[in-house]
Amino acid sequence: MAEPNVEAAPAGSAPPQGREHWSGQTAFILAAIGSAVGLGNIWRFPGQAYENGGGAFMIPYLLALLTAGIPILFLENAIGHRFRGSAPLAMRRVHRSAEGVGWFHVAICFVIGLYYTAIIAWSLSYFWFSFRLDYGDDPAQFFASQYLQLGEPGTLSAHIVPGVALPLVLVWALTIAILALGIHKGVERLNVVGIPLLVVTFGILAVRALFLPGATDGIEALFTPDYSVLTDPDVWIAAYGQVFFSLSLAYGVMITYASYRRRRSNVTGPALVVAFGNSSFSLLAGLAVFATLGYLAHVQGVGVSDLQGIDGVNLSFVTFPAVIAQMPGGQLFGAMFFASLVLAGLTSLISVMQTISAAFQDKFGWNSRTTAVAVGCVSAALSIVGFSSSTGLFLLDTVDQWSNQLGIVAGAIAMIAAALWFGRRGHELERHLAAVSTIRPGRYWPALVNVVTLLLIYMFVSKAVSLAKDGYGGYPTCYIITFGWGTIAFIALVAVVMPWLRWHKDVEHPHLWPSRAQLGLPDRIGVKATERYRPVPRNDDGETP
Repeated sequence: MAEPNVEAAPAGSAPPQGREHWSGQTAFILAAIGSAVGLGNIWRFPGQAYENGGGAFMIPYLLALLTAGIPILFLENAIGHRFRGSAPLAMRRVHRSAEGVGWFHVAICFVIGLYYTAIIAWSLSYFWFSFRLDYGDDPAQFFASQYLQLGEPGTLSAHIVPGVALPLVLVWALTIAILALGIHKGVERLNVVGIPLLVVTFGILAVRALFLPGATDGIEALFTPDYSVLTDPDVWIAAYGQVFFSLSLAYGVMITYASYRRRRSNVTGPALVVAFGNSSFSLLAGLAVFATLGYLAHVQGVGVSDLQGIDGVNLSFVTFPAVIAQMPGGQLFGAMFFASLVLAGLTSLISVMQTISAAFQDKFGWNSRTTAVAVGCVSAALSIVGFSSSTGLFLLDTVDQWSNQLGIVAGAIAMIAAALWFGRRGHELERHLAAVSTIRPGRYWPALVNVVTLLLIYMFVSKAVSLAKDGYGGYPTCYIITFGWGTIAFIALVAVVMPWLRWHKDVEHPHLWPSRAQLGLPDRIGVKATERYRPVPRNDDGETP
């Protein structure tokens, strides 16, 4: 008989309210990769590499991955796996006053989920447009005027664009349905099917792009190194920023996903697979994108450096449609490209929405269906009103800038401070990883995370000063205050208010496994529990053989 998909509680403790878990290590890895691999890998990484030294950018990128990406990924996995809860619950167990940090992450996920669905909806529409090449010979005019029906920048419009609203409703309906099915039947199955399909589809796109005329010029433009940029601090900050945002760090996603792993699970090994798998997909995306841009430059008779719109929204919805309209078999190529965007976006969207859902399930004791409907319907209503209007693109641009460039970095700083500085859990988490994992992080790991925090603080302060001093995108000051700084204020408000609401159950006793005694650590009041490092239990009940 198959083992039931509910985690058993340690002997002599209250059951953990039937908390679900992944069916196995592969399911967790695919789900974590699904969260990490998103739209940013396809439209942000190639542009970042090209603008910051080409092949030379790989040096700071790799160092950033090793010194920041992987250590912080270890930290989030360790917190989630040891303290067995969503971001707010796990952070509360790290330190009683740190619950707000978890809700800060949840609020960031909520904001990102609102506009991420809009981009997926655009991709879904363009998947359909590709079969008939509806965007014609002027994709920029089609995207701005015919599809989005853009209004005046820096204003709000009540005009809902039906062509955007309908696919947006479909995306939200699918999201709610997947969340309602829970971790095993919903989130896991989506990623087990979606991630291999995404890799195969984008792999075919990359191979096709490499055989286009001019493809080698595009690849050369991407990877030709300019080593002089290595002395520019902005290039290093860009590399750390790309790694940080690409791995879904400080969203609370990895804390939540790790909490669904069995107690006896290898933590660091899969985290490394996720980190390098994500970077590998970014390189694959870079090859496909710049080979295609090389073809576009060849057709137009210009150099790759003369092309405009090589990253972000313009790359996907203006530049690529221009290529698709001119290349042989463009309809199929376009359909596969936008299908890849939908898959990459959907797996990432589900991860941030599951982070929100898990937090409310833990806090109020709701089941997955109730939470999916409540959270999903509220999010869908706000998303449709805000991002299917004729000014939705400008709102998306502003909210994304503040939530990504400031909110996520602030959340990371707060998480590290709570876990390693105020909670003083660094040694405990290091011993926990060593006990349950095949690859031990070593004592250097908490110290390395602390050093990286200084860089994060610098990134946050410099970006905040820049936005406060120079504004953004030419938008009016009142617009920036309302929807830029207002976004940060909303996230902070959630972090302050939610900890005041009562939990539906006792959350102070997480039934830690391995126990502090088994890890050779003193208890929380300083009494030494054991002098020996005892073997960890070999069963899921937390019992020592």
